[in-house]
Amino acid sequence: MVVGSVLLAGCTAGPGVDDGGPIPGVNQPSPAQQDPEGPELPDALTRQVLAWGDCPAPTAAQGAGPAPRALADGAPWECAELTVPLDYAAPEGETLGIALIRVAAVEGAERIGSLVFNFGGPGGSGVATLPRVAGGYDTLRQGFDLVSFDPRGVGASSPVVCRDGAGIDAAEQADPGVPRDRREGEELAARVRELAADCEAAAGALLPHLRTVDAARDLDLLRQVLGDSQLHYYGVSYGTKLGAVYAHLYPGRVGRTVLDAVVDPTRDVVRRALLQTEGFQLALGNYLAACGPTGDCPSEEEIAALLDRLREQPLPAAGPRRLTQSLAFTGVMSALYAEGSWPYLTRALRQALDEGNGELLLAAAEQYNGRGGDGAYRNLHAANRAVNCADFASRPTVGDVLGHLAEFEDASPVFGPYFAWGLLSCAGWPVTGERDQPQVRAEGARPILLLATTGDPATPYAGAERMREALGQGVGVLLTYEGEGHGAYGSGDACVSAAVHAHLLAGATPEDGAGCP
Repeated sequence: MVVGSVLLAGCTAGPGVDDGGPIPGVNQPSPAQQDPEGPELPDALTRQVLAWGDCPAPTAAQGAGPAPRALADGAPWECAELTVPLDYAAPEGETLGIALIRVAAVEGAERIGSLVFNFGGPGGSGVATLPRVAGGYDTLRQGFDLVSFDPRGVGASSPVVCRDGAGIDAAEQADPGVPRDRREGEELAARVRELAADCEAAAGALLPHLRTVDAARDLDLLRQVLGDSQLHYYGVSYGTKLGAVYAHLYPGRVGRTVLDAVVDPTRDVVRRALLQTEGFQLALGNYLAACGPTGDCPSEEEIAALLDRLREQPLPAAGPRRLTQSLAFTGVMSALYAEGSWPYLTRALRQALDEGNGELLLAAAEQYNGRGGDGAYRNLHAANRAVNCADFASRPTVGDVLGHLAEFEDASPVFGPYFAWGLLSCAGWPVTGERDQPQVRAEGARPILLLATTGDPATPYAGAERMREALGQGVGVLLTYEGEGHGAYGSGDACVSAAVHAHLLAGATPEDGAGCP
């Protein structure tokens, strides 16, 4: 088993007017505002002026491909680099470059400021992602420049790369699958420690500075340099954790903010993984129910049997690569992220079951893993591991996994063992966090709109309810979307879109507890 850092987008609303008016549309640094929990930053950082220019083609770590093309109205993409301290405790010391991208608000719009996006992971490249999905956010250009970034350790921002593509492929193809006993569990732990050693050798000096709190401080420096007195922000999945940590550090600087597919900030590493196990089991059940009794979907028992067989008998796929058990788990779960992928999942499962061919499931896994056609990988999963392991204090052992295994199997006979053994993903990591639960209490912040989808597999609905409580009285405003998939706004639901547009563009926030549809 190749252990990943756990897997990684008509209303009943009543309007409430927020108390913040438009922010002047200037592009000069705002007056210096220092980190309340850190030393004063030098003027060279707080008063830097970004050198916006043409965007290059994405790097391999960002996913490669062509340079972003102008939008339909001719608006060009612009890129720049923000200089931030490597260590906020020593801001006069070594620095990092944070890759940025933006597209301007619609010409003639009443500009509010910049809206900064984080698309999750952790480890997703915002610089590569925003141009690909910008069509879904075009309405927001009526008030905002759209801005995104590669967080530290990601994409073009000092990326963590532990192994090259050939090394990742070799580990995946040699993968023996989910452990069946303590001995195999110890062998898995040894392989994870080897990977941690490779990461330390490649990026050891950077690893202690990849915490979410470091990225939140980068966000505040970005806010200053963009010229906004408040941070207007849209975070998806892990991006909701980042946004909530920012709100905790800087409650008075929270602008119009949406957190979509909300991470549960209250659970430890074990409970977090158990919630995801339950979430993917729910999504699997919803997928099978939607298929109906006469559909082509295999039964849950057939899927489980297929995954079990792949441990000993990987299936042939494209070229020399085979569909192993772990890659099949990844392919199935990847397709459960969005309801629109369910027909593909059916075809992939039928191909594997009926034809003994793993090509479609392997393609789904490779897309999720960020493997390009040339065998190069985005650094998504290396960065994901680096950030999560720097954030979390818990280091479950093989004995811990065995002690919780029955609980995971009860939560999902299909996915339970996979997620349980995934608890070893930080074994041997050289950096340990202070706690498993991020500090997110943000009393005094303006209302933050939380979007939660009832069928979300990766960030189950209950996490949003707990985030609302954790943020503090009157801060979190929860909007429930009765639907499937990871992320509500991206579903295209008109009710959700209307609520988001009202909150961000007009400052009119739904009542807490509103629902769509």
